[in-house]
Amino acid sequence: MTIRNPTGALAWWAALTPDPEAGRKGDRAALARLRRCATLIEAMGEPATLDLYRRCGADDPRDLPAVALAAAVLAHLRADRRGMPVARQLGPEAPDRPETAILKPLRFRRLLDTTTPEDCLPAFRRLLALADGQANLRDLAEALFEWTHPHRADRVRQRWLLAYWNADPATAAPKDSAA
Repeated sequence: MTIRNPTGALAWWAALTPDPEAGRKGDRAALARLRRCATLIEAMGEPATLDLYRRCGADDPRDLPAVALAAAVLAHLRADRRGMPVARQLGPEAPDRPETAILKPLRFRRLLDTTTPEDCLPAFRRLLALADGQANLRDLAEALFEWTHPHRADRVRQRWLLAYWNADPATAAPKDSAA
């Protein structure tokens, strides 16, 4: 089970998402169908999901649930918010101020506990709704592809945990040197 090119999700999303400024019509109908999918089985049957499967270099039928999860969630993404990891975007300003989180700590804990693609579908859709449909596309796609993987899921969850609590030196906000 390997998705060889997770960045294929960026080109897939850009092709489906209308951008009048770039003169790109996108495919609103495909996005709408993916948004309406209540289950991953429904999402797996969508041609847009199979296009994502090909673009990402998936090479095993067992990759299809993760790809369908990504397609059904990324269809809700309205804007690519590059630069900041998704977990950092939704986390609290500081570990001692959990009330400032967009995604509250209890809900974040429940997200970390999701292990099946079917459980992830509503959890990640809720996450995007709380983020107003704006998130780092690359970070989100990579997480969705790995979240339920039997060997790589823990690494993704650890990365998200550190970013959420602003404890990862790579994503932490700079500290005031006068303090």
